[in-house]
Amino acid sequence: MSVRRFVGDNSRDVMRQVREALGEDALIVANRRTEGGVEILAMADEAVDHFEPSPANEPPAAPKDPLESMSERLLREMQDMRSLLASQQGDRRTTPTDSTASGPERWRQLLCGVGFSRELADDILMDLPGDLATQSADSEQALAWLRQRLMARLAVLQDEPEFFDQTGIVALVGPTGVGKTTTTAKLAARFVMRHGTRPVALVTTDSFRIGAHEQLRIYARLLDIPMYALDAEQPIDDLLSRLQGKQWVIIDTVGMSQRDQRVIEQIAHLRGGRSNVRLVLLLNAASQPETLEEVVLRYRQAARAAGAELDDCIITKQDEAGRLAPILDIVMRHGMRVLFGSYGQQVPEDMAVADPAALVDQALNADAAGAGNTSPPAAPISMPRWSRDVLGQGRRLSSLFARLRERMVGFERLEGVWDIANLPSVLQDQRLDELLEGYPPPQRMLGMAWSPRRNERGCDWAMPDIGLDAEGAWMALPWLQHRQPAGWQPRMATFSERDGVVVHLLPALPDSEALTWLERQYLTWVSLAPPALRVNLHGERYALRQLFAESTLNHRVNVRFRGQPMALWTAYAEVTDQEGRALLAWYGEVRDPESAKVVTRRYWLTPARLGNEVLSLLVTQLQSEGLAALTRRAWQQLKDADSGEVSPEVRLLMASGIAAIAGHLDCAEDEAASGLHGDVLNLLSSRRRRRDTALLDALVYAFMARDAIRQLGSVNREGLA
Repeated sequence: MSVRRFVGDNSRDVMRQVREALGEDALIVANRRTEGGVEILAMADEAVDHFEPSPANEPPAAPKDPLESMSERLLREMQDMRSLLASQQGDRRTTPTDSTASGPERWRQLLCGVGFSRELADDILMDLPGDLATQSADSEQALAWLRQRLMARLAVLQDEPEFFDQTGIVALVGPTGVGKTTTTAKLAARFVMRHGTRPVALVTTDSFRIGAHEQLRIYARLLDIPMYALDAEQPIDDLLSRLQGKQWVIIDTVGMSQRDQRVIEQIAHLRGGRSNVRLVLLLNAASQPETLEEVVLRYRQAARAAGAELDDCIITKQDEAGRLAPILDIVMRHGMRVLFGSYGQQVPEDMAVADPAALVDQALNADAAGAGNTSPPAAPISMPRWSRDVLGQGRRLSSLFARLRERMVGFERLEGVWDIANLPSVLQDQRLDELLEGYPPPQRMLGMAWSPRRNERGCDWAMPDIGLDAEGAWMALPWLQHRQPAGWQPRMATFSERDGVVVHLLPALPDSEALTWLERQYLTWVSLAPPALRVNLHGERYALRQLFAESTLNHRVNVRFRGQPMALWTAYAEVTDQEGRALLAWYGEVRDPESAKVVTRRYWLTPARLGNEVLSLLVTQLQSEGLAALTRRAWQQLKDADSGEVSPEVRLLMASGIAAIAGHLDCAEDEAASGLHGDVLNLLSSRRRRRDTALLDALVYAFMARDAIRQLGSVNREGLA
């Protein structure tokens, strides 16, 4: 039998026997303590594949030793594992690129096989020349074109003096274990080689890891430069006076998980002084793509929250990475600039200025077994976290957003809400308070379309109230109900006195006190009313339903209702309420213009002093009813996409704002609106019967695409800042 038993007084004695008998690579199958000392079952590593366990149907002469039984079971499992691994490796080695696939698909398989994402592959291959599309996967000409396209995507440090001759403070940030201390030493050595020891200094903020100061201090001694320690709570300005005119300072920061909320505090601390601190993010090439994606997102979010930019990175541990394509894919998609690549522990030799050609070649020349696997990597968690297939849409979106800013009051504030959604969750509510202060702009608000004071069906939120601009059109940023005073009269008074609101579209008839206040203020108001509400006509009391039971509807206006063209037919009568106020009671039927079928009925009350000129407000009030359904649709899309990381207030404003824009575009019929209809709907190829939901879905996509492009670092280039 291949398994051998060794017994000794202690573990050291038994292990010596094992090494002498089976060599250094011996496999320890089992061990236990006995009355005489220690017992170990072991076998030579090469004997595993030839091990033959005892036949299951052979009755043993005596009960088998439990230790021996366990060892046989473990060996059988090891054999099965080795067989499985061998078969999987064999499958990968023999999985070629599909020779029957189209030209672009063959190249897509190649890119995905070495580790690039399908999103990046699709964008690169969008411009594949026709003469190259038909060439084989090993075509030198096609590969050269592919290399050039990848190199063009990869932003790098153009030359070493650009970095090392710029005086100031450089702070290396990133997760624990990414190699910040070693990289700090490598950079310091390069600074010393160019500028000497006198103007260079090292700083560490890592007071958490045991020996962190000592490790960096050793490097400082070797380089003959000073090292300083900065406490986590100590302002960086305190350090400046101690640096004594040092022109080049490198800070080795505390390693923090990308999910640690203290990342924001750390970067804010680094940026809080008088000196300009250049932030550089370190990325471990051997990390999982999903982890790298999250690191880039979280650290850049933290930098933005601190009012800083984090666009430069250093790739570490290249020598430990099985594939380089995933990390290059991430830095390309996020628009980061690669300064250096680090590939070992030697200081300063194992670091070089990023070379696009060398990096791309290393990515494309991945192990053949990996390259043969044509399945693309899993979709990253963020870009596109909310949007896919958005590369190359920047200018198109820029034009669309510019026209919407010009057309809709509050659109820029709504963009600000979307920006808040990209910040860490702990900052969102605070930034929202700051953004909402001072809204709306002075003299830009005419009225308010108030929503019912209850939660929407099946939701834990109430529909926000929608403002009307000076032209009577919906504004892009609504008002959250719970941020307003309680009671109709205090609520309306606040907006009328503070913002000059003179029109109130009410979802239900308010109490007598509020109606009296409206009349005393001589304000314009429209209120929905239930069919059973009783009013006085010629001294008799009638329910509104009875009042219009025999009425002839003789006035028609065209409306958009639930995303469809409809006709609103109306009639009205002069009535008084219980307190004797002179009112107009209105009855309306929304009809299909082709079949004349009644779709829905509505009753309203308005002040008699306004006459029938109030009809346009009835239409606005009717059309505003559809915004709640659009908001529910947008809310669900955003909730599915944001993984619970967005504040409910922020998400509700995002959803209701998108609904207000979609409703506005659906109802507007001027020439400029028609152009916007087409441009918005063309963002998505699908066509829906209801134009309002189609506009909503396309607008959600547009905002998500905008955020995705910002994650790519293309904000300034595309004019989306």
